[in-house]
Formats: sequence, structure tokens, C-alpha cells
Amino acid sequence: MAEAPPLRADSSRVVPPAGSAEVIALQKEPRAIRALYVNRFTAQSAARMRHLIAIADSTEINGFVIDIKDEFGLNWHSSDPLLQRNEGKMNKVANLPALVDTLRAHGILPIARMVIFKDSVAARMNPEHVIRKADGTPWRDKKGVTWVNPYSRAIWDYNLRVADEAVKMGFAEIQFDYVRFPEPYKSLPTQVFPEAAGRTKPAVLHDFLKEARARYNARGVRMTADIFGLVTTVRGALEVGQDWEQISPVVDVVLPMVYPSLYPRGSFGIPIPNAEPHKTIFIALTSARERDAKLGITTPEHVRPWLQAFTLGAPHYGPAQLEAEKQAVYDAGYDGWVLWNPGSKYDEFLPALEKGFVSRKKSPPLSLPSGAQKD
Repeated sequence: MAEAPPLRADSSRVVPPAGSAEVIALQKEPRAIRALYVNRFTAQSAARMRHLIAIADSTEINGFVIDIKDEFGLNWHSSDPLLQRNEGKMNKVANLPALVDTLRAHGILPIARMVIFKDSVAARMNPEHVIRKADGTPWRDKKGVTWVNPYSRAIWDYNLRVADEAVKMGFAEIQFDYVRFPEPYKSLPTQVFPEAAGRTKPAVLHDFLKEARARYNARGVRMTADIFGLVTTVRGALEVGQDWEQISPVVDVVLPMVYPSLYPRGSFGIPIPNAEPHKTIFIALTSARERDAKLGITTPEHVRPWLQAFTLGAPHYGPAQLEAEKQAVYDAGYDGWVLWNPGSKYDEFLPALEKGFVSRKKSPPLSLPSGAQKD
């Protein structure tokens, strides 16, 4: 990695040591994070990481969400025998602690993204802890992937052990993704969950996140979770178990994936949500704020949305669309966001990034805009 320049005076660039009093205080009132997603392959490339760090050094970006565990296993070689057994055969970052140190030296918050229950490697290595069919054989999704069982205590412990390692390496935030069940499509066999013991899907996800948050807050590290964007507006739980009222109170930050391209036509009364990113995201985040308020959650930056930095259908997404997405976040009363591009390629969107971090959020709206309908 390139030699680190001096830290900026901008407080949004300062990354305090993990476990420090400052980090613990930030869990009560987190500073706004504007981050880029970094996939496993990009994190393995010194050249690509230098390029992304240069982007952060010259823009408002102050955090990287890095794959340390995805559906292909771990993205570093651990000395823990249990983790070694489940790490998978894909290439890995040669020296992840050194990468974390470099990010901290550049004032970039290192965030560890972990895919939890869609883990084909752990499913293969631990067949006794997978979702099953009625006949007792492993259940598979539409792509033929086996999922681990969210009710399994052994799976919980494995993932917490992975996160423990991330904390030791200096990550300042543990971000759980795929904290959900697979979609129960009617064309697929019924899912059977050993160890469920009568617990509902939302309840077990709530319990896992609650336990994880207590564990990592005690170590001065934030615990956050990615959820579907629809969760902000759908009343009750999705079939995958995600429920705003069950998840939001037990995480430091909730990250809804409010990609306009994923909202069905007509959502919120918008003919083509993908063509109206500002309106779509503003309604979704205003609903999230309203529901948090009813739960008594008023922590600034408790919601940090994922924004669409990719094209899926018309129109093509570029700087103009990203600027509209960002403005929707600010208009909804938040300052932070994370950009998702599956290939971690952001050059096309650079014109939409400001040269430095400046708070842009407005006073929170009191309610949804007139005429907007929740799903």
C-alpha cells in the first residue's frame, strides 16, 4: 500500500481506535458515514485499493464496506482452526490487518461486511446445520445453493467468532448482510428448520442481532445490519423474516437497500420508481424515520441507506441519478449513505461526489409527502 498522508483536519476523516471511549460515544450518536462497497476481489488487489483510497482522499467518502465473509467463505486466512475449516477455497486478501491499518491512516472507517445465513461454504462443511426439506434432505434455493439454518446456535457462534476476528484486526463496525431466511417460493419445496422450537423468523433474527450488538458494543464497535428496502414501508414481516420493528431497535445502524430499480412499478404511486430515484428513496426513508420515532429511536444517523450505483433497466444510472439519490437522503433528514456497485467500480459516479464532507441533511420531515402511499 502507498504511504499514508497526514490525516485531514476534517473530523469526518478521523478514525479513533477500536474500543476507545470515542467509538463507544459514537454508538449513541454516530457520525455520518458516506462509504463505498468493496467486494472480495477488489480488496485483494493492491492497485484497485490504491485507486479507491485515492477517491476517498479527494472526496466526501470516509468509509469502506469490505467483504470479509461472503457466500464464498472468508476473505482472509485465519489462525483460528474453526474459521480455517470454513474459510473456503477462493483467493483471499494477503494481509487484511495491514489493509485495515492503511484505511485508518487515511481516515477511512473500516467496516466489515459479513454475509450470515447465505453461506454455501459453511453449509457444505456443516451439513447438520442447514435448512432442510420435509424428507430431511438439504433444501436448495433457485440457484441450487444450500443455506445454513438461522435457528442453529452453532451457526450463530461461528459467525460471532468471525466478527470477533474482525474486531481484533481493527474494524470499527461489524455489518451483517443476509440476516434473513431465503425466499419461500411456491415452486420450491417447503423449508424445514431444525432447532426452531416454535420461534418465529422475525424473533430469531431479532435475538441474533440483539446478542451480537451487546457483544460488540461492549468492545467499542458498532453493529449494523443490511435489510431489504421494502422493510421500511411494508407493515409486518417479509416472508424472509425481516421486520422493521424487530430489527431497528437492536442495531446501532440499519441499512435499507433502497435501490429504485428493485421497487415494483406503481410503488408509492410512482409509475416507474427507477426513473424517479429522489421520490422513491425519500418516501422509503421518511417512512423509516416515522417508524423509528414510534419506537422511541431518535438517534441521529440511525438509518444509513444503500444507494444504487449501478444500472438495472432504464434509465442508465450515472452522476445525475446518484445526485438525486443523495439529495433524497438529505431531504429525509439523514447525512450518511453507502454506494453499492457489485464490481466496486465507481469512476462513472465521481462527478456526483463532493470534494469534502459537508453536512447536507435538512430538518427531518414530519410525515410522508401528500399522496404518497406505503406498500
